[in-house]
Amino acid sequence: MVRRQQAADRALRPKLRSPGHPKYQRHVEAAFWTEIAKGLLPEEAAAVIGVAPAVATRWYRQCGGMCPFDSKSPSGRYLSFSEREEIALLRARGRGVREIARDVGRNPGTISRELRRNAATRSGKLDYRASVAQWKADIAAQRPKTAKLVANPRLHAYVQERLSGQITTSGGMPIAGPATGSWTGRNKPHRKDRAWVQAWSPEQIANRIKRDFPDDESMRISHEAIYQALYIQGRGALKRELILCLRTGRALRAPRARSRRKTWAHVTPEALISERPAEAEDRAVPGHWEGDLIIGLERSAIGTVVERSTRFTMLVHLPREDGYGTIPRTKNGPALAGYGAISMKKALANTMSMLPEQLTRSLTWDRGKEMSAHTQFRVETGIPVFFADPHSPWQRGTNENTTGLLRQYFPKGTDLSRWSADEVEAVAHALNTRPRKTLGWKTPAEALDDQLLLLQQTSVATTG
Repeated sequence: MVRRQQAADRALRPKLRSPGHPKYQRHVEAAFWTEIAKGLLPEEAAAVIGVAPAVATRWYRQCGGMCPFDSKSPSGRYLSFSEREEIALLRARGRGVREIARDVGRNPGTISRELRRNAATRSGKLDYRASVAQWKADIAAQRPKTAKLVANPRLHAYVQERLSGQITTSGGMPIAGPATGSWTGRNKPHRKDRAWVQAWSPEQIANRIKRDFPDDESMRISHEAIYQALYIQGRGALKRELILCLRTGRALRAPRARSRRKTWAHVTPEALISERPAEAEDRAVPGHWEGDLIIGLERSAIGTVVERSTRFTMLVHLPREDGYGTIPRTKNGPALAGYGAISMKKALANTMSMLPEQLTRSLTWDRGKEMSAHTQFRVETGIPVFFADPHSPWQRGTNENTTGLLRQYFPKGTDLSRWSADEVEAVAHALNTRPRKTLGWKTPAEALDDQLLLLQQTSVATTG
């Protein structure tokens, strides 16, 4: 009777493959995707849930950065892994089915079927192990649903045409666009041509299809289903390389919370712009400066420092470090382009050391990593550095305006490393000797001279 019942249980489902290495439980993977949704990196999420970083990275890449299942915890209708562990312990102690059912709080029929259906049989006997039972239950519970884009060829053709269809002129003549290389499995190529395609966004496709087929309910799809078809491996609906047709071209989808991560680890609480002296706001007191970089081709840059009240400008020459162009670029290797943290600190300190102490009250900078060594800069120069809020260029409006003036001499898309220190200083002199409306048509140099004279008179009056 028992043998016939076992055969009947096995007949309800196909033969299961070998389990191989014990698989992580569903709740572990669900916890991993919960941490990813909070904005954590795969390695950080791995540390939180207690799995190897390589495992977490594999989960993230195989699923394109998207959770492949509904992360909701199963209802109490089904046996949990902890219940299966308790069943295995009680079974090993020789307890009967009804006694196990009473201890676990389940129906005896549920326990009887569990011991028959999900037992480990590789030893030739019906041994019950919680890990093997959970693995078998997970496989038996799978109900793979055919993706809508696979089941509906017309819908598939519509979506793929709007994503990767060839562009044409208004007269219908196809335009090939630039030649591109094959997809390498990574993000869009940096500073290289991309294919000219229709490149509709999934949201545009999902909403436009309702207007194109108002009476055909089969021609409906959500933008999230299109994203899942592109990113989650194994859906079989759209080729993975079609992600290059998206504007971002990301090989892995980034959770929304990750874009809100504070990546400026060098910005300490005491260096926030809210901690800057209040006297810097009204520009009445000289000595408060704003700084930033202007970037050119081939990783070239020039530093800009502008005084808030007089608009006096100083340019920081940032020559290449020894070895640039000969030493191969390596991840986390030395910064040889000239505006690494240490190079920037040295060059900026040399430039601002020419100023009297009364004119070096503070420096407000963008959140660029070039000022990561601001603490050492303050120790060496005595100038406190403050950082503007993210995406708030108006907090450094004087510097932003000066950058616009400098672009007349250093246009975007040009190599800035070709200019010597004397040539850079000449451009700063040109700006400082140009009359400014905001200064009553004085030049910044004249306004700075007036401030220096006033400081000298104040100093003489104080000592006298």
